[in-house]
Amino acid sequence: MRIFSGIQPTGSKHLGNYIGAITQYVAGQERGEAIYAIVDLHATTVAYESADLREKTYDTLALLLAAGLDPDRCILFRQSDVPQNSELTWLLCSVTSFGDLNRMHQFKEKAAAQRELVSAGLFFYPVLQAADVLAYRANEVPVGDDQRQHIELMRDIAERFNARFGETLVVPEHRIPEVGARIMDLQNPESKMSTTGGSEQGTVLVLDEPAKIMKKFRSAVTDSGEEIVRAPDKPGISNLIEILAAVRGVSFADIEKEFADARYGEFKSAVADGVIDYLAPVRERYSEIRADDKGLEATLARGAQKAREIAAPVLADVQRAMGVGPLR
Repeated sequence: MRIFSGIQPTGSKHLGNYIGAITQYVAGQERGEAIYAIVDLHATTVAYESADLREKTYDTLALLLAAGLDPDRCILFRQSDVPQNSELTWLLCSVTSFGDLNRMHQFKEKAAAQRELVSAGLFFYPVLQAADVLAYRANEVPVGDDQRQHIELMRDIAERFNARFGETLVVPEHRIPEVGARIMDLQNPESKMSTTGGSEQGTVLVLDEPAKIMKKFRSAVTDSGEEIVRAPDKPGISNLIEILAAVRGVSFADIEKEFADARYGEFKSAVADGVIDYLAPVRERYSEIRADDKGLEATLARGAQKAREIAAPVLADVQRAMGVGPLR
């Protein structure tokens, strides 16, 4: 079993990132050969400050290490250090439908937010994402629920390539957690928690101090009525139940049963306490790890070497199948 996933070095990571993706990365080390990329090339598809990108890459790496990723048990690298990913992206464009790319929900959302330039890189983002995974012949991709459409396109690209050029690429499967797949904004529980499009008070950052986390949960939007149950007309309470179930590792029903007689205020404080305890070990380890830039760069370099050793023969197989590059 080979597992691959990528994480962007943009913005501060929030609770939704941590529950929906990072905890899956850590668990993946136990289930198979785990390969994880900090996808700095993806980060260039929208407006960004070039001086910040390297620092944010180090921030992200330090957070992943603090969360429990072990470079001796997984391959952890920076996307731009592996040129095979970029070359494979161009080759995969030949079996990618323009119409499919034009229908990508995230492209539409991000394009609408761009005031000066909607880059071609943003449009081709899903092809680079497909190349990231297909370059390693990964069997599984742990992602949040919002990435489901991209994984389906990735599978279509691999299947179309194999049908046209012969069996060359592995068609991956997605892995979406049953609990915590879609954590919503505490102030607007109809929208996904986000550091870019969400509210500041409704977004819990992994590195937030305990007092700040408590304040955000105590001001979380709830619903009419008094019952603490998951229901379509109770998005605020449903979101809080999902968060507490995820951080405790229990079912929704367990949470509903425990807080059947509780009031909303009591429940919100309990969720805040659960999240504070859940994130405390990461916050404590992060500062020490982040202080060592040279050590972080060395970790990325070692991971990139391992990644190139896997991706290079896959790219060579794709070139041979397509009839491009030197005769091998």
